Amino acid sequence: MSDVATLITREAVIAETSGETVGARRRQPRRPTEESPTIRWTLIGVAVALLVVFLLLPLVAVFAEALRRGLDPVIDALTDPDGLAAIKLTLLVAAISVPANLVFGVAAAWAVAKYEFKGKAFLITLIDLPFSVSPVVAGLVYVLLYSTSHGWFGPVLNGLGLQVIFAVPGIVLATIFVTFPFVARELIPLMEEQGTTDEEAALSLGAGGFRTFWMVTLPNVKWALLYGVLLCNARAMGEFGAVSVVSGHIRGLTNTMPLHVEILYNEYEFVAAFAVASVLALLALVTLGLKSLLEWRYGDELAAGRRH
Repeated sequence: MSDVATLITREAVIAETSGETVGARRRQPRRPTEESPTIRWTLIGVAVALLVVFLLLPLVAVFAEALRRGLDPVIDALTDPDGLAAIKLTLLVAAISVPANLVFGVAAAWAVAKYEFKGKAFLITLIDLPFSVSPVVAGLVYVLLYSTSHGWFGPVLNGLGLQVIFAVPGIVLATIFVTFPFVARELIPLMEEQGTTDEEAALSLGAGGFRTFWMVTLPNVKWALLYGVLLCNARAMGEFGAVSVVSGHIRGLTNTMPLHVEILYNEYEFVAAFAVASVLALLALVTLGLKSLLEWRYGDELAAGRRH
């Protein structure tokens, strides 16, 4: 009888325990990914609708307006001397500012990620400064500094026969300022996560500083570096605010493509304006395609570089 009683007691305990477990499972909150199909598809539909309205339709409108009267007006707008000058100037400014920011960004990221020194937090703040300052304000600062008429360095520039404001050098300087953070901000988190172990091992084996950077550091960050360069180039070609302040809007001389689009649009040359804008849109799409390719091919490394 005692064995039977013990067996009954065990079964009762097991039943009670299993009942509590089932009840606990029933009381567990539903995970965020367990919405009903209706809610899921509604959220997806809203996201897609917003993307279509705010991104896809404006892009389609640019090409539609450019081709509204056929291909000949587009060719005329792009082969116009002022249009060609704007395209060449935009490419020239990007060709100067992007390599400059490549060098500055790598140097800044190396200093921040590989060394400890006083003022490091201040240096990071300076790197992020262009993100918080309006591009128009940045352009005004350069006018205040380098204007030959009333700038701080105006007398010196006049004596040397140099003109920065309302000339190509001012456009390059303003573009470098607004695009400076992109390369550095892509490299700093990745370099910090990688640490200095590889560099120390290379140095201990007799490698010099330059060889260590070229053979160890650069291969570890090359895809994040290329990603930052793409973002920097996209911003350099599309910058408007700072360039508008320092350029002077001189046709054929200091008008980049965004400024040329504004002038054409204000003069009611809508087809020509959208034709030049379509070139900017194509350049943006190429940049976006390369960016997506990098994220698809090297997504893990790029994601690791963004973790803080």
